[in-house]
Amino acid sequence: MYQKLKNSIGTFDTNSITKERKLLLDKLISYINNRLLEGGDVNLNFICTHNSRRSHLSQIWAQTMAAYYDIRNVECYSGGTESTAMFPVVGDTLIGQGFVISKLAEQDNPVYAIRYDSVSRSIIAFSKKYDDQFNPTKDYGAIMTCASADEGCPIVHGSDIRLPIRYDDPKVSDGTPHQAQTYLDRSIQIGTEMMYVFSQVEDPS
Repeated sequence: MYQKLKNSIGTFDTNSITKERKLLLDKLISYINNRLLEGGDVNLNFICTHNSRRSHLSQIWAQTMAAYYDIRNVECYSGGTESTAMFPVVGDTLIGQGFVISKLAEQDNPVYAIRYDSVSRSIIAFSKKYDDQFNPTKDYGAIMTCASADEGCPIVHGSDIRLPIRYDDPKVSDGTPHQAQTYLDRSIQIGTEMMYVFSQVEDPS
């Protein structure tokens, strides 16, 4: 894992997570542990309305923390109830924390390759609907990262569990002097919570 990213992760404090949040996260931990215990793969699809901010941060940090704790057979995805584009400040924030990001396609909805180390497969990020063919169609956990998607999408077809783990939208800071710090704060929060989740995953062997 890139040293700058490891340094960023080293500042995360899982003790800062409230008991109420841990109760939500514990449900995700149980789902992952049960899938691994049964010998199955773990597919997680993080869903928000536009698949532009919170769902991407969640996908990227979850995949990174699975690698950080050497939890295998985990694949993380993201999607929305509609597609737009990954907001550029999300990428800027992650680069600042130590990720390496390349743009694979220049278009209204760019495709990014995001790396946490120099050898593992890149995380592919672009905005898409949750049921896009790029994402799993069955046997996956649907993680609802925003209230509007959670309430507007009561049935997530193909998922075997649906968990609301909502985050405040950093979009409220767009165009303000607080934008960079707000996005960093949200990325740290999500990274810290995904650290807690994967630090509690048990090795089925």
